[in-house]
Amino acid sequence: MEQLMNILKELRPEVDFETETALIDGAILDSFDLVSLIGELNEAFHIEISFDDVEPENFNSAEAMMSLIRRLQEEDS
Repeated sequence: MEQLMNILKELRPEVDFETETALIDGAILDSFDLVSLIGELNEAFHIEISFDDVEPENFNSAEAMMSLIRRLQEEDS
C-alpha cells in the first residue's frame, strides 16, 4: 500500500493523503490523469491494467485500487 500511496502523492501532491483508505477527491477517476496513473501503476506493480478495469468501484479509494492490483497480480501468476 505504501508504494501505491507514494504514486498517488507524486501524481497529486496537492492532495492530503491522510489514510490509506481515504476516498480521493470523491473519485480518483475525476481527479487524476488516467493515462499517467495507469502507466505508473502498471510499471510499479508489474501488472497490466486495461481500460476495461477502469470502473469507479476499482478506483474510488486507495484500498479499492490495491484490491484491483492484487487481483491482477494473482491472475498474472
